[in-house]
Amino acid sequence: MKLVLVTGMPGAGKSVIAQAFQEVGCPIIVMGDVIREQARLHGFEPNPRNTKKVMLELREKHGLGAVALFCVDELKKLDSELVVIEGCRSIAEIDVFDEYADSLTIVCVHTSPKVRFTRLRERNREDAPTSWEVFRERDIREISVGLGGVIALSDIMLINEGTLTDFQEECIKLVRRLT
Repeated sequence: MKLVLVTGMPGAGKSVIAQAFQEVGCPIIVMGDVIREQARLHGFEPNPRNTKKVMLELREKHGLGAVALFCVDELKKLDSELVVIEGCRSIAEIDVFDEYADSLTIVCVHTSPKVRFTRLRERNREDAPTSWEVFRERDIREISVGLGGVIALSDIMLINEGTLTDFQEECIKLVRRLT
């Protein structure tokens, strides 16, 4: 199985890349959904404070690749040559996926913090930051668990500073290149 790991800071556009792959029939596993589901299973509302707590507890209990281990359980249920994992956040997670997959391609999307903050607030998901301070704290937490290392090890870097339509076109080009 080939895996495409999509990484980037919160609100950068990872889901737009994943959607482009999904439109050509590639299954998608969203790592953030795993954390939000674990929060719910532990009886917590999946808000920023609780998802932080659950993410850190999972990593403390199961190691730095914990969320990837949950994703591998999902991968085993799939019968596909190519699967996209959205939201890889640590080198330990890369290592988990690398042991499972025949090949990995890491794709990073970069967007400036001010643009990401605006997008996160506009999409109005239950874990959207309530303030700039909450947003910055989440960024720092994401970097502290290893996201910067994943970004540095990316095979492909996309910049998402323009319109949604422009970025969707870039994503279509990426899908053609990798499928």
